[in-house]
Amino acid sequence: MERLLPAVVLDRVISGLLIAVLLFPSAALPASITNRDDRDRKVTIIEGSTPKTLVLKPNEAIDGICKVGCLIRIDDSREDPFELESSDVTSIEDGQLYDDGAVAPTVSGSGVSGSGPDAQPSQPAPRP
Repeated sequence: MERLLPAVVLDRVISGLLIAVLLFPSAALPASITNRDDRDRKVTIIEGSTPKTLVLKPNEAIDGICKVGCLIRIDDSREDPFELESSDVTSIEDGQLYDDGAVAPTVSGSGVSGSGPDAQPSQPAPRP
């Protein structure tokens, strides 16, 4: 009987660890930006106090940015920067940053909602 006790305890420990791993939220993927415009776009990523500038060609995407959150400026705009969270999937269209994961508001009576061309631009962040 003494030999069964450690086996039972070990089974419970393993079961508990499996449950903990399955219930623990997975790490969010870093944000991404895709340039859907037909011209190059200069993108400045401000994460912490360090800005990083990249040029995105048409249909080019950058992944793995904003691991915690960051501010984005497009084409050296002096307007309020766009604020991204760590898992945002965005695109540049007509010089504006759009949240590809956003759901557009339902048009009254139409019952139609979704993302895509009707998605709203990301909200500008407070000025740094």
